[in-house]
Amino acid sequence: MTQDELKQAVARAAIEYVVAGEIIGVGTGSTANFFIDELAKIKHTIKGAVASSEATAARLAGHGIPVFDLNDVASIAVYIDGADEITASGAMIKGGGAALTREKIVASVAKQFVCIADGSKLVDTLGAFPLPVEVVPMARAAVSRQLAALGGTPRLRLKPGSDQAFITDNGGEIIDVLGLQIADPVALEQQINQIVGVIAVGLFAVRGANVCLLGTPEGVRKLSY
Repeated sequence: MTQDELKQAVARAAIEYVVAGEIIGVGTGSTANFFIDELAKIKHTIKGAVASSEATAARLAGHGIPVFDLNDVASIAVYIDGADEITASGAMIKGGGAALTREKIVASVAKQFVCIADGSKLVDTLGAFPLPVEVVPMARAAVSRQLAALGGTPRLRLKPGSDQAFITDNGGEIIDVLGLQIADPVALEQQINQIVGVIAVGLFAVRGANVCLLGTPEGVRKLSY
């Protein structure tokens, strides 16, 4: 099976976790896009969705799925999103698509977090995938120095084909930290969150996944935490 076929398989499996009559939180990225396409098939059964990015909101709306502002929503039954890396304990690195802050916000409101990913994303130790950190632009250099002191190599994310900084939906910039081996994701998440100028870090460990659906050639593998 191709990687896209694995992603499609977990997207279909995630439909089981959609709660009828409720508002669903939806993530960002290629796997989340497959989920949105599946969700469109049962859109008549839900009230609508809260999106974790402008791109996700546009894709949902393109399918005719009502998109709610989180400020107008009291609760979210389930949040469904992909991951760049995930461990057997449910800790994740997310933010390859630069939506980590809004993903974290929507996930924090959801009663359940279902991660959908192809099997290659399951790792023993987080950090092979560069850790994204969203920062206030004026704090970029100061935050980078503190991230380097933690043992990583910070690198400013640029717009594709440009020497200009990539700008998030929130007006922030992304520093990708290379070379980390994250033995204690919860502690590192808390530590980076305390750096002045950090908007959010792409470690999802304090609030990790409740369920992970992994696409494998043998079928969808379910991990519960």
